[in-house]
Amino acid sequence: MRVCKELIIQPSFLQVASTSDGEIQTRITNEKYLRTHKEVELLISGFFREMFLKRPDNIQEFAADYFTDPRLPNKIHMQLIKEKKVA
Repeated sequence: MRVCKELIIQPSFLQVASTSDGEIQTRITNEKYLRTHKEVELLISGFFREMFLKRPDNIQEFAADYFTDPRLPNKIHMQLIKEKKVA
């Protein structure tokens, strides 16, 4: 599952104008990090997919269970391999 790029909220002109150089640099650094670590996108998109499918009442408990699942690293690894084969 891919993260829908249309869901990314673009900042308004006023938000950009009021953003300090330090904040801009932090955003750029964060964006570079996320682009080089595909596993972060897979973790987050997988979590949201499962959350929306299961719609748990207790999201904090669900998140704790999801991210501490001992099978999770292997799932992410297999998804990375699958995506490399497709590319």
